[in-house]
Amino acid sequence: MNHRAFPTVLAAMAAIVTLTAALAADETTPLPDAKPVPDMQVLPLPYDQASFEHLGRELTRYHFGPDLRRPFWYPIVGPGGRSLTRIGKPDDPGRSVTPSAQPSDPNRPDNPSGHSHQTSVWISHKDVGGFDFWRDSGPIAGQIVHQTGQEGLQYDDGPAAAAMLSLNAWNDPQGRTLMLDRRRATVAPCGDGSWRLTIDLQLEAPPGDAGEVTLGKTPFGLIGVRMAKTIGVKDGGGRILNSEGHRNEAEAFRKPARWVDYSGPITREHAAGIALMDHPNNPGHPTAFHVRDDGWMGVCLTLNDSITITRDKPLRLRYGLWIHPNVPESRKIGEQWQLFADEELATFKRSQ
Repeated sequence: MNHRAFPTVLAAMAAIVTLTAALAADETTPLPDAKPVPDMQVLPLPYDQASFEHLGRELTRYHFGPDLRRPFWYPIVGPGGRSLTRIGKPDDPGRSVTPSAQPSDPNRPDNPSGHSHQTSVWISHKDVGGFDFWRDSGPIAGQIVHQTGQEGLQYDDGPAAAAMLSLNAWNDPQGRTLMLDRRRATVAPCGDGSWRLTIDLQLEAPPGDAGEVTLGKTPFGLIGVRMAKTIGVKDGGGRILNSEGHRNEAEAFRKPARWVDYSGPITREHAAGIALMDHPNNPGHPTAFHVRDDGWMGVCLTLNDSITITRDKPLRLRYGLWIHPNVPESRKIGEQWQLFADEELATFKRSQ
């Protein structure tokens, strides 16, 4: 071969290799313009529901149908695919219990209808302008109604988190709106088998002449968590622990804390739990927590003082739920609370 022609031959061979690689790529990459699929997605579902999924596995579901007394999140999925929360209180007072079924017996009959307002994880308050949004019935029982339309829903997927923005009206029994809330629920995996649900709220006085609304003094509100039956201290031998080192109802009931953790058995092999966290920017932080050995915990936003919301001054709140395997020690829960406390708050537009 003429040495002068050698570079030309090499160039031709390189072109052939490049073309071959391109053809091979075309055969193995039928979607050359494909975009990355987000690990976290929030998917709209029938019957006014939305599913938060990580890599196709549901972590929680938001229920917001017009016939509900209030929107709520259920299930809250932990190890083994089991929900760490439930609907209603186990062993509701006033119903018959067979003599052989003691209160600590997990096989005893269960009728949660008497506490139907305890819907897994929910937002409500017992005194909003004199009306009760905590209970499901009664002459002053209100209803929190998801609002449809332009502001009703917004879904955001992403590699690290998925979020859902919604607007809700707090209506009295005659349908008059006493308060509005804008809530942004963000779900994010934490990389160690745990995940977090962060709930940002903006409570607003409604349009109209009144221009304000008062959240009255009560231990019931603004967020509640009804744990699975087997996790409860009474039913399953679980554990309540708060940031101050208090344990179970006898020590932690309505005590101020940065967080409260409720952990217990969820399968024969696994324990798990939820840490309910109060943000340092919330009024009255560290807040009092209402906790019970029968399996529920909640934040007492207005235990000692009422809060008045005006058109010029909405109330912004942030709560976090860290859903985790095992029964963590206080130090680890405190680390998660600090991460939650350090994050930038969600922003909302003001109502017009």
